[in-house]
Amino acid sequence: MKKSIILNTSFISDHKELLKAIENFDSSGTLFGNGDRNQIKLFKIDDKTVNIKSFKVPHLINKIAYKYFRKSKARRSYEYANALLKFGIGTPSPIAFCENFSIVGLDKSYYASEHLTCDLTYRELVEVPDFPDHDAILRQFTKFTFDLHEKGVEFLDHSPGNTLIKKVSENKYEFFLVDLNRMNFHDSMSFEQRMNNFSRLTPQKGMIATMSNEYAKFYKDKTEAEIFEKMWQATSDFQEGFAKKKRLKKKLKFWKKS
Repeated sequence: MKKSIILNTSFISDHKELLKAIENFDSSGTLFGNGDRNQIKLFKIDDKTVNIKSFKVPHLINKIAYKYFRKSKARRSYEYANALLKFGIGTPSPIAFCENFSIVGLDKSYYASEHLTCDLTYRELVEVPDFPDHDAILRQFTKFTFDLHEKGVEFLDHSPGNTLIKKVSENKYEFFLVDLNRMNFHDSMSFEQRMNNFSRLTPQKGMIATMSNEYAKFYKDKTEAEIFEKMWQATSDFQEGFAKKKRLKKKLKFWKKS
């Protein structure tokens, strides 16, 4: 088994402890989240809490692809985090990525970052309509997303759980992107790309109306009505596709049981 690791020494100096945490990932650390596909654990290193994400072992085709043709999810997470920070976009500080290769291809891989405690995620805005400062947070999140788009950053996993939100002062919030392995970087983003980037966030028409209203304050190429129409259409298309997938999964489970 061949191991490759890249470490951000400006953030953490004790690389031996980090390697030890990765090597003993299955038997040590504190589990964070549900770990349905990938597993996240927290470790104390250099008086810092380090968040280490263990990616699921890829299937055979991707094992080969990640060894010879594509960057692994762990490597992309690390590189994209550094890119975001250069753009002045919030994300937990990247610490390291580690890849284990067998003769066939990529086996286990890991991404380590600073662990940030947050006050909420975007999901709370969807699930708790009377969340304190709901309107202010939603509008500041929309401006944050507009700034992403202006910098050409298309965050493909822009979904409710992937933005951490911290209250920094009265009615002032900061936003941090996580789960970074799927991104595109553009010289400029089209109107369609911008609106599609909102499609996964919420099925609630009222929230779409608020975000459209706020986005229109900064994006002057379209009217507020045009922004709302396109944003709501992108959201509706995504929700319809998501519902179809859920129905198909239920049918497949039924057929397997039959």
